[in-house]
Amino acid sequence: MNVAFNKYADGLVPAIIQDYNTSKVLMLGFMNEEAYKQTEQTGKVTFYSRSKQRLWTKGEESGHFLELKSISVDCDNDTLLIKAIPHGPVCHTGADTCWSEKNHADNFLLYLEEVIRLRSKASPDESYVARLMQKGINKVAQKVGEEAVEVVIEAKDDNETLFLNESADLLFHFLVLLAAKNYTLNDVVNVLKSRHSK
Repeated sequence: MNVAFNKYADGLVPAIIQDYNTSKVLMLGFMNEEAYKQTEQTGKVTFYSRSKQRLWTKGEESGHFLELKSISVDCDNDTLLIKAIPHGPVCHTGADTCWSEKNHADNFLLYLEEVIRLRSKASPDESYVARLMQKGINKVAQKVGEEAVEVVIEAKDDNETLFLNESADLLFHFLVLLAAKNYTLNDVVNVLKSRHSK
C-alpha cells in the first residue's frame, strides 16, 4: 500500500478508526511510517502521539487495545481508514467513542452479537450464554441443531407466533455458535457478498 507519509513536513497522516463490526467511527489519530508498520506487525493499532512525541499503542496503559482488522488508504494516499475491534472503551474519558456515542450498530443483530460477546465473559451462574458456552462447542452446535429442527416442525403448521419464536431462537443460538467459534455475523455476510459478486 502506497501511503504518502512524506506529503507533510511532520511525516504524519490522519488515521480514522472505525469499528469493524458496528461501523461506528471511534476516534482519529495520526500515524507516521513507523507507527503504520508496527500496527501491521503487532495487530494492535499504534499511533504517533504528538503530545508524547513517541509511538503510542492504544491501550498500552488501559488494556483497551484496538485489534486490527484492515487498513485502507484514501484516493490521495494521505489518509488511512483502519477497521478494528475495540477491547473496551476507546476514549480516555471512558466513553465508547471520542464523540461520546454508544458503540452499537443501528442493525439490531450486530448489537445482539455484541451483547452475546459480553455475556459470554460473565459468570455462568448469571448468564445463559456463558453457561451454554462453558459446556463446549459440541453443546452449542447441538443447540443450534435442535432449534433448526423446531423451526422446520413449526414451518409445516400455520401458527405464526410459534414459527417466529422458534426462528428467533435459532438465530440467537446461531449467533452464540459464531461467537463460540470466534467468528462474527460480518464474516458470514462477507462470504455471501463474495458469492453474490460472482
